[in-house]
Amino acid sequence: MANCLGCENEIGRLLVTCEDQSGIVQAVSGFLYRHGANIISLDQHTTEAYGGRYFMRVEFHLRGLVAQKNQLEEAFVQEVAEQYRMNWQMTSTQALKKVGILVSKEDHALLELLWRYRRGTLPCHITQVVSNHESLRASVESFGIEFIHIPVDKDNKQAAYDEIDRVMAENDLLVLARYMQILTPSFVDKWQGKIINIHHSFLPAFVGANPYKQAFDKGVKLIGATAHYVTSELDQGPIIEQGVARVSHAFNVSDLRELGRDIERDVLARAVRWHLEDRVIIDGAKTIVFD
Repeated sequence: MANCLGCENEIGRLLVTCEDQSGIVQAVSGFLYRHGANIISLDQHTTEAYGGRYFMRVEFHLRGLVAQKNQLEEAFVQEVAEQYRMNWQMTSTQALKKVGILVSKEDHALLELLWRYRRGTLPCHITQVVSNHESLRASVESFGIEFIHIPVDKDNKQAAYDEIDRVMAENDLLVLARYMQILTPSFVDKWQGKIINIHHSFLPAFVGANPYKQAFDKGVKLIGATAHYVTSELDQGPIIEQGVARVSHAFNVSDLRELGRDIERDVLARAVRWHLEDRVIIDGAKTIVFD
């Protein structure tokens, strides 16, 4: 494998969710074996010893995967998925996910994503950045990425989100890199499970505006950030990743905010990468993250 030219383009991933029952691992691994695949890694989790929910992530190598992926998926339905009543998806690492980013004026989370993308550590294709302000145009375009300005105000919100939906339509994932607007319910519903937000506090604490001022007023000893999927309920979507740092009474609001930005950058980048690598399964209000 280490010396196989082009093998990185023949890696597949399989995510499975179903009721826990005997024989699942054997059925999946046996299927892959029969079809000539070699399992690279297999992670699993069950919520209960008996009768719980079962989750699996399998990464495998299969020569010629891209050419035969459709037939492999059809065979998986017939040979495994129907019997175990599975929700599942199969992806190929060659088919990079397309990502659109939404941002307002703060650049720290955005630039972290763009820098990692340039370095090749975010396995995706960032297609465009949409902002409700013009201030970050030069920064985005310096990375060779399209910048689109779509103003949003109380009088044009529906039209603005219709336009954002149109320009982002070809993307597989949207990332809110400190996009300081509340998305419309219809927009969120259309992109369900495909929008990741970074919230500048350790949810569920300090929801809403100015969390660092809230944290300062409470005299907290830890601050943090939370990356989560967006749902129609504000800041209540399934959590993907969180990070914290210890602070003291000597920190003022500016100190908290600056440290918080460092946490936000790392937490958002990790969450986006895990999504791109098919490591996250949404299970109701929670996530299973095979990291």
